[in-house]
Amino acid sequence: MRNLRTLRTVRRLVGHEVRLLASIGRWVARRPHGIQQGRAFGYARGQGAMMFGFGFVCVLESVCMTVLLRNHPAVHRVWLTLDVYTLLLVVGMHAASVTRPHVLDGTVLRIRRAAHVDVRVPLAAIASVRRELITTHERRDGRLDLAIGAQTTVTLELNTPVRHFTFLGRPRDVHLIRFHADEPDVLVRAIRDEIRDLTRERTAPSPTPGPPV
Repeated sequence: MRNLRTLRTVRRLVGHEVRLLASIGRWVARRPHGIQQGRAFGYARGQGAMMFGFGFVCVLESVCMTVLLRNHPAVHRVWLTLDVYTLLLVVGMHAASVTRPHVLDGTVLRIRRAAHVDVRVPLAAIASVRRELITTHERRDGRLDLAIGAQTTVTLELNTPVRHFTFLGRPRDVHLIRFHADEPDVLVRAIRDEIRDLTRERTAPSPTPGPPV
C-alpha cells in the first residue's frame, strides 16, 4: 500500500512538471487552455514581478556557481543542468498561470491556479459572490484560499460544498473559496449576471398549451 501511494505521488509530481513545461509552449503560441465557449478571466498579473525575481535569482545563482566550480567541470555540468531545469519550472509556473485562467460559462465557474488547482463550481451552488481584498489567510477546514501575490480579491460562499483535490491528491470538500482575479469587479459582475440568467431560465413559466385539435 505504501509503495502504491508513493507511486501515485511520483506520478502526480511528474504530471505537474509536464504540464508546466507544456504551458511554456502554449504561452509562446498564445493558446490558452480550457477556454472553449466560456469567458476567460486572468489572475497572473499580480505575480509577474515576483516570478521575474525568482528567475533572476536562478540566473544569478547559476553565474555564481559557474565561477565557484570552474575547476570542477563534471560537478559544474550537473549543477548547470539543475539550474536550467529550475529556471524552466519557474517560467513554466508563470506560463501556466497565464494560459490557464479562470473560466466562466453558462453553468460553471472554473477556478484555477497555474497547473495544480482546477476547481469547477456549479453556478447553482453559489450562495453569494463579492469582491473582497484579503491579504492574510489562515488554513481552515472547508475553506480554500488561492492567493496570488499573497492576496485574494474575490470571495465565493457556497450553499453546496464542492470537492477540491490537493496537490498530492487528497480530497477536500469546501464551502468557501477565496481567489484572485486581475479584474475582480468585472468577474463578480459577470458571475452575478450568469446566476441571474440561470435563475430566470429555471423560473420561467411553462408555455400555455394550445386548444385541442
